[in-house]
Amino acid sequence: MRVIGLIGGMSFESSAVYYRLVNEMVRERRGGLASAEVLLRSVNFEEIVALQKAGRWDDAAARLGDAALNLQIGGAGCVLICTNTMHLVAEEVAARISVLLIDIIDETARALKAAGRHRPLLLATRYTMEHGFYTDRMAELGIEVMVPGSDDRTVVHDVIFEELCAGRILDTSREKLVAIVERAKAAGADSVILGCTEICLILDPARLPLPGFDTTAIHARAAVDFSLGKQSVREMCGV
Repeated sequence: MRVIGLIGGMSFESSAVYYRLVNEMVRERRGGLASAEVLLRSVNFEEIVALQKAGRWDDAAARLGDAALNLQIGGAGCVLICTNTMHLVAEEVAARISVLLIDIIDETARALKAAGRHRPLLLATRYTMEHGFYTDRMAELGIEVMVPGSDDRTVVHDVIFEELCAGRILDTSREKLVAIVERAKAAGADSVILGCTEICLILDPARLPLPGFDTTAIHARAAVDFSLGKQSVREMCGV
């Protein structure tokens, strides 16, 4: 079993979900009292959010790159950035380490294509929905991502930062998010990406108007596949 390195704390609400999922998946596959071998480097989310708001993505990349290198030195065989938004700097983080960085966008695209879905709605932070890194990478992989309209993007972003990252789960906000999915379905979306690692706290992907793809679970599963010896697509392709 190879050690899984998690860069967490963004927010710690979803990092706790990662930890639970990777351990549940290992126990399910290995049986008995088996659990995952995990290293967690949890950052101060308040500091990361300040860098995001200031547009200081280079500084954020340096912070996460240091965290990734610390995990590698500690024995991690792979590294996960446990947030979609900070994959904006995934290339820079990957350049700091020699072990595999498991990319949440690539893994989600694989899951969508395996299910025959090609036009998903993306629910995520404003940075993820608007900065282009997510939709551009998905387009390279043959996925045409839809994003909500401006007002709906504000709703999703505010629910994430003001509620979910603070541990607040409100039925009224769930209803708003489902309504956004309904509008996207009417506009031609064939699925929905829970593109923030906290959204699984409020939305069940199996109970949405469209097939849901939970990036937190997809990312965790890829880590367990790697840990237990199943080759990743990047390894099989030699990249």
